Amino acid sequence: MDALAEAVLAGASPDELVREDVPGEYLAAHLHAEDVGMFGDAPDKDVRRSLRVGRVPMPELAPDEALVAVMASSVNFNTVWSATFEPLPTFDFLRRFARQGGYAARHDRPQHVLGSDGAGVVVRVGAGVRHWRVGDHVVVSPSYVDDQEPATHSDGMLGAQQRVWGFETNFGGLAHYAVVRVNQLVPKPAHLTWEEAASVPLCASTAYRMLVGDRGARIRQGDIVLIWGATGGLGAYAVQLVKAGGGIPVGVVGSEDKARALRRLGCDVVVNRQDIGLGRHIPSPEEAIVLGKRLGGRIRAEVGEDPHVVFDYVGAATFGISVFVVRKGGTVVTCGSSTGYQHQYDNRYLWMNLKRIIGSHAANWQELHECNRLVQRGMLAPALSTVYPLDEIGEATRLVQDNRHTGKVGVLCLAPAAGLGVTDPALRARIGTDRLTPLWDTSRPAPADGGPTPPARPAGARPPRRGVPA
Repeated sequence: MDALAEAVLAGASPDELVREDVPGEYLAAHLHAEDVGMFGDAPDKDVRRSLRVGRVPMPELAPDEALVAVMASSVNFNTVWSATFEPLPTFDFLRRFARQGGYAARHDRPQHVLGSDGAGVVVRVGAGVRHWRVGDHVVVSPSYVDDQEPATHSDGMLGAQQRVWGFETNFGGLAHYAVVRVNQLVPKPAHLTWEEAASVPLCASTAYRMLVGDRGARIRQGDIVLIWGATGGLGAYAVQLVKAGGGIPVGVVGSEDKARALRRLGCDVVVNRQDIGLGRHIPSPEEAIVLGKRLGGRIRAEVGEDPHVVFDYVGAATFGISVFVVRKGGTVVTCGSSTGYQHQYDNRYLWMNLKRIIGSHAANWQELHECNRLVQRGMLAPALSTVYPLDEIGEATRLVQDNRHTGKVGVLCLAPAAGLGVTDPALRARIGTDRLTPLWDTSRPAPADGGPTPPARPAGARPPRRGVPA
């Protein structure tokens, strides 16, 4: 480990961190350009084959950037897309970005460092940075925006150059260090561990924009909100946001284990999709109506009304049902399509019933700040369920690829163990460990106790694949 990283782990002062040299290379989970065609027509594009862990060159810092020593990160579904090179290789994104020239040219490298979440310590800031200092504890937003674009000042997500950090840019969070624009940063909630804090930014802020933000569904007290994949990273935060806003969450999951986890999260109505005959296939528009009638009947039996809002990031397998089941004048809000991008639905049920579809993507900086405030006040809990070390990123991502996870899968980067990073233990004690770890594997001590917790191996998981050197 380099001297700067050792200083961070030792709790060095800002002055001491500045005196340590930035290393010329660092450890990172990454893809390599030479592997882009490795899967061919293989039916199982196993991400453990493409994800590498090794040392990569340290980039130069731009004036509006910070270098963050990453204590922890987490796996998102864009890590799966990246590692399967679908729907297209992310190296295409990097080359397109690099054509802008200047500091953007750094991003076109044969290694793509992944990761769109992060929590850590600022160890360097660029010459133009005013509001952040070395030594600050931060979490990192995935929204990578250009603040010199006019549209950005209306909504950061509307700028033509808006990207997702660690997916459409290089130098992401699944590494010992990450390069970020400072308009991605918010203060780390002091009562959370590093891995808990790192599980929040992407999924919580995305759900916040979809449900609460001015450009989303803008839920109100008493709204019934149907949430697909309610124990996934996005879904788990959606359930909490609906509850915190005085709404009634109706969560759909695919197993009894996940149903039990959803009840621990406080979801009012829990539906196992197998009970309505929805498997893993993509239904035809006609079948979607049949399934929608079953689901609608179940919801009315539980709460007496049709849902005002449907929260759908699952895509092709659920979207036709979502459009059918939402009430007249209701809203379907979508931010992704994990089961397929081509959605089919009967448009009569949309236009004749005056329903709306809202497309939503990540969150702007203000929305992230508002969401982070809820976390800081203990109103929103981390959706973390398990933690892996960085050198087992292949196993961690495979868990998400196979949908065998609950909530968020954390990754320890520089942090030597789970349970570290809490700087306000009194607040943590007032909120309570149980409230902060609703999805944590109850068979193991929670990292809230402050002790090291080894990663849990799901049943049938393969032995860990160590990183392949670059």
